[in-house]
Amino acid sequence: MPDEPAERVRTLVHNVVEALALDASIDVNESDEEISASVDGEDLGLLIGKHGATIDAVQHLAVRAAFKGQGERKSVVIDAAGYRERREVALQRAADQAVHDALKFGRAVELEPMTAQERRVVHTYLRDRSEVQTHSEGDEPDRRLVVTPIGRRG
Repeated sequence: MPDEPAERVRTLVHNVVEALALDASIDVNESDEEISASVDGEDLGLLIGKHGATIDAVQHLAVRAAFKGQGERKSVVIDAAGYRERREVALQRAADQAVHDALKFGRAVELEPMTAQERRVVHTYLRDRSEVQTHSEGDEPDRRLVVTPIGRRG
């Protein structure tokens, strides 16, 4: 493995793409806060996996590989064909619907089971909404985010 974290990420993602026999290009960018790798090509569903499970696993491995033996770390994001952005938009839509339902019916609304990263996206998206609060319930892999109305019911 290369010495530099960004090059370690590139090598790991390249090896996964090659092992899956995908025809894809890999673009790696590094900022002060983050290393991001974007995979573009045709038929990247195998890399993304069901509900993003495979790409989340690759991202987890990339973090481990990039900063092995180093105390200082930055965020690592692995994306394929814009999956992360599309998923974030879908999560925000689901969150907006949950807020609407919680306020309309005056009760807590549970969202579908999500990964910790997805729950964090929704918590962050809704954190400035003063009419609701969010928390997570349950055990992995069925842990869910719950949206609860604050104050007036009905």
